[in-house]
Amino acid sequence: MRKVDLLKILEELNFHPGKALGQNFLIDGNLLDFIVRTGAPRPGEVILEAGPGFGVLTRGLLAAGAEVYAIEYDHRLAAYLRRNVENEHFHLTEGDACKVDLQAILPPDKPFRSIANLPYAISSIFIGRLLELPRPPVQMLFMLQKEMGERLAAPPCSKDYGALSVRAQALYDARILRKVPKQVFHPQPEVDSALVLFELRETIPPAEVRTELCRLSRCAFEQRRKMITKPLAALYPKEQLAAALEEAGIPAEARPDNIAVPSYIKLAELLLCR
Repeated sequence: MRKVDLLKILEELNFHPGKALGQNFLIDGNLLDFIVRTGAPRPGEVILEAGPGFGVLTRGLLAAGAEVYAIEYDHRLAAYLRRNVENEHFHLTEGDACKVDLQAILPPDKPFRSIANLPYAISSIFIGRLLELPRPPVQMLFMLQKEMGERLAAPPCSKDYGALSVRAQALYDARILRKVPKQVFHPQPEVDSALVLFELRETIPPAEVRTELCRLSRCAFEQRRKMITKPLAALYPKEQLAAALEEAGIPAEARPDNIAVPSYIKLAELLLCR
């Protein structure tokens, strides 16, 4: 959608984008085409989209024949989509993507991908919810705040490496495909964005281990400059933690941001079993 077209729609609807909702609409057709080409939606496949806005990406996914399950929080945008996206493969849920029962709105026992220009305000919570699903997306392709993209793809021993990095990389190979300047959105956000691709690994931890990994990593990175034993002492008995760290091959003096994802997974498995 060109900026002139977007401005016309905004004027007709008397619509003022909400900063708190992260409503920054893509106005670069070339970038939109790149996202759709990269996502390469296939006829009949299930795609989950959070924050479809005025449906510019939605239409590209539908044009390829995908079954698009979209979640839109803003009732004005939801009403616009109902009026203007007439396609039998379009399934709209009006609600908060951070709270909607995702398993209830998606076809049961069918693999799906998630492709979206995620509103900044919901990105970490929404991605966290996807990571917790018993059957997470086989692939995710998200436009994110650049800082968030860098966090998700960050390696150990880097300043951006944190709990969400660990949780995401336990399931996915995450990489930034391209940096995106703020000028391709209206209204312009205060920061640049990044298009990030997440490819599901062949083997992922079971749901109960992921739950423990979430609890463990969040606690550890609350005190990222301390030795790992100090923050985790609040969750586990001293002897249990010491034995698990030794078996996982993690030195007691290691700091949270120096521990690789496989070691965190092993630690979560050990602490869950004790």
